Amino acid sequence: MSEKKAAEKKPTGKPSFFARLKNGLKALPVRIATAFKNMAAELKKVSWPSRKDLINYSVVVVVFLVVMAVVVGLLDMGSSALIRQLVKL
Repeated sequence: MSEKKAAEKKPTGKPSFFARLKNGLKALPVRIATAFKNMAAELKKVSWPSRKDLINYSVVVVVFLVVMAVVVGLLDMGSSALIRQLVKL
């Protein structure tokens, strides 16, 4: 019977949950620092737009937003008028 119990307690090769948690917590600061170092390295590779380009892009975005706001407002007014007419029926 003791041979059977000894055979059941063979190590599986996989560390326990708490061992993995401990190792993960030990490595956490290094992993966070590595992520920030990689981020800084990638940001150095970015080609930033010139001031003129940035202003042009910003104007395009604001104009697009105004146009879309007008379109959505008109659709809202139209659908509201349509619903009012349907309710009157």
